[in-house]
Amino acid sequence: VQLQASGGGLVQAGGSLRLSCVISGPSKSRYAVSWFRQAPGKEREFVGGISRSGGNIDYADSLKGRFTISRDNTKSTVYMQMNNLKPEDTAVYYCAAKQTILSVSYIYTDTPEYNYWGQGTQVTVSS
Repeated sequence: VQLQASGGGLVQAGGSLRLSCVISGPSKSRYAVSWFRQAPGKEREFVGGISRSGGNIDYADSLKGRFTISRDNTKSTVYMQMNNLKPEDTAVYYCAAKQTILSVSYIYTDTPEYNYWGQGTQVTVSS
């Protein structure tokens, strides 16, 4: 499985961006997908994730209400809409995938749980 993240860029505080993560390869619909981010000098942190069916979505507490994750399995793509962006949201954003069985909807928040990672897309929010 391969992941391709895109949609990052430079935006002013208060602006919006939509990130996309395209999943390619065999059995691509069997993967839960999460977004992580890593700011300079900081550890990679969980942003939010969506189960393989899309039935369960979870977010980091600090981001609830501003970020929205969705997926279109017909396009093998997971999206993250980011609104009201703040300078502290500046980071490289990564999507990551973990193969799960359909009955598992839990969203894992730790990086070692994920087997596959995209290359990252830079988000820069200016003040």
